[in-house]
Amino acid sequence: MKTWLFVIALPLVCGLPSLKIGRLQSAAVKGVLICNGKPAVGVKVKLYDDDRGIDLDDLMDEGITDAQGRFQLSGHETEITNIDPKLNVYHDCNDENTPCLKKFSIMIPDSFITEGEKPKKVFDAGTLNLAGKFSGETRDCLN
Repeated sequence: MKTWLFVIALPLVCGLPSLKIGRLQSAAVKGVLICNGKPAVGVKVKLYDDDRGIDLDDLMDEGITDAQGRFQLSGHETEITNIDPKLNVYHDCNDENTPCLKKFSIMIPDSFITEGEKPKKVFDAGTLNLAGKFSGETRDCLN
């Protein structure tokens, strides 16, 4: 009996994230990345909804910095609770010869989460100098 219950329940539990139950929420972030005083061109940036637990983070948007090191991302996700948007930055400033990219994250404050598909506010991450070390910085070979 327990085996049958498991066989029936497993597809239901695994399928829950795709049901999209909850509120449609959005967030946006912009900023400028520099490396040693020069624009950090072509740096990969991603906007995620940070899901804790066994659920994988939801990618909301991704892009690269332009010729001036600027980026702007926006996206939306449906969640029962508030989304937890975060910006991931993947770079090799002062680190070109080491395998994998440096990665750090910036959590976007709840006050920049809006209802609906289009964000009403944009979080300005400011100008970030990638030559420094960021809190929680790791290496990412997959990004």
